[in-house]
Amino acid sequence: MTRARRPPLLKLAEIVPGQYADTYAQLGEKRRGLTQTGKPYYQLRLRDARRSIVVMVWHDSEWFDACQSHWSVGQFFKLRGTLLEHEKYGLQMELEAIRPVEPRDYEEGFQERDFVVASRFDPEQMFVQLVQWVGEQIRQEPLRELVLRLLREHEAVLKLLPASDRRYYPFAGGWLEHTLNVARHSVWLTDRYTALYPELRPPLNRDLVAAAAVLHEIGRVRELETASGQPVRTSVAGELFGHLILAHDMIRTAAQQVHDLPAELLDLLLHVVVAHLRLPEWGSMRLPCIPEVLILHHADDLDAKMEMYIRCLTNDNSDGPFTERDPVLGRPLLKHRHQ
Repeated sequence: MTRARRPPLLKLAEIVPGQYADTYAQLGEKRRGLTQTGKPYYQLRLRDARRSIVVMVWHDSEWFDACQSHWSVGQFFKLRGTLLEHEKYGLQMELEAIRPVEPRDYEEGFQERDFVVASRFDPEQMFVQLVQWVGEQIRQEPLRELVLRLLREHEAVLKLLPASDRRYYPFAGGWLEHTLNVARHSVWLTDRYTALYPELRPPLNRDLVAAAAVLHEIGRVRELETASGQPVRTSVAGELFGHLILAHDMIRTAAQQVHDLPAELLDLLLHVVVAHLRLPEWGSMRLPCIPEVLILHHADDLDAKMEMYIRCLTNDNSDGPFTERDPVLGRPLLKHRHQ
């Protein structure tokens, strides 16, 4: 690293825009691209437990060859530079120096655990709560058996799985935290609308909503790859098909082992799961054909958005009435609200 001017050593999340600092970061994403003139470059996303930033490595950079040949996702680096806020890409660091972490960095305070993000809640307890909730809320035995079969088959993975790779609940245990919220809210909404529309025949299928809420993102088990201390990566199957198709296949396969599950009920469950994103541009394969899909869609979307907003507001360290621009939300958020 250059010794012209030694800046403070700060955690990535502590650096404010415009500040010159040393920091440690983990490489979470590495994308190769071409400029308009055909010159190669790499767009890197580096992170700690609370923030991610973009670093550009251009074809004429002194680090281009190392980046291309030796730098890999999951690797840790020491950076020196100035944090800037880009209108389109959010927080970026204008690098002065970068190198892989070395043994001597541990003496300065580098620790891998600073890069591990986990749910506020114990995943062991959340899994027990989810299994108990399924047992209490899904009354139809074959449907309950199907849901419990999938949960128990993938128990170990589900305790580590985020709900998504970067957007909402992007941390270990996030799948369980999100799924518990969506399941509870979906059933509450179903009960509310059943009471509001007693004339609906047949009434809203409460068991169907409950089962679909628990399984709506079961496809993440095959879509995302998790390894201890490493960023979540999309699997080959995830890139090829996405979590909705993977969920469809997982549910249909598990259903073959469940006796007395009505074929029509299975089809409705699959429809709610594959259509719950509601719009094709959001990833939904079909438009909703039954109202149960709408309940799951809005419970899922609200919980995801609320987690993203609250994480942005609680992690922000900037001065002024607004947060830094959140790269996922694409906007800053107002921190002060009239009480």
